[in-house]
Amino acid sequence: MARSGRLVRLLIRGLDSAASILPQKVSGPEHIHTGRKGEEEAYFHLRRRGYVIIARNYRGTNSRGELDLVGWDGETLCFVEVKTRTTHDVKPAEAAVDEEKQRDLCRVAREFLRKINDHPPFRFDVISVYLEPAQPPQIELFKNAFPMT
Repeated sequence: MARSGRLVRLLIRGLDSAASILPQKVSGPEHIHTGRKGEEEAYFHLRRRGYVIIARNYRGTNSRGELDLVGWDGETLCFVEVKTRTTHDVKPAEAAVDEEKQRDLCRVAREFLRKINDHPPFRFDVISVYLEPAQPPQIELFKNAFPMT
């Protein structure tokens, strides 16, 4: 990698680290705050794994739903759904991405793909984030979690 590329990557990592420790304004219901915190944790986790995130909370104009994160994992465009929980006591977070949710995500992803000129390989990933009190976040990534429907 060229020297300037390493410098840019180092700078981005530094900015990501600084952003993760800045205080955040809390507003709205607790579950909304939990979901936002989970998306932040997922974003930084994916960045550490080498994903290049190009969109956050992308809403389609003609379809219901939203893509939490869109990013590149190498040459593959990834549509990432983030599910956050504060406990393991109920069903796993990733189980919330049921058939109806998958259909909604596919509709928005199709719209996103129509807006780009290329036809890149793509997949749907799901990331579970557990934010249990007095514990570090537990994050699990499920690559290629479901197909386009």
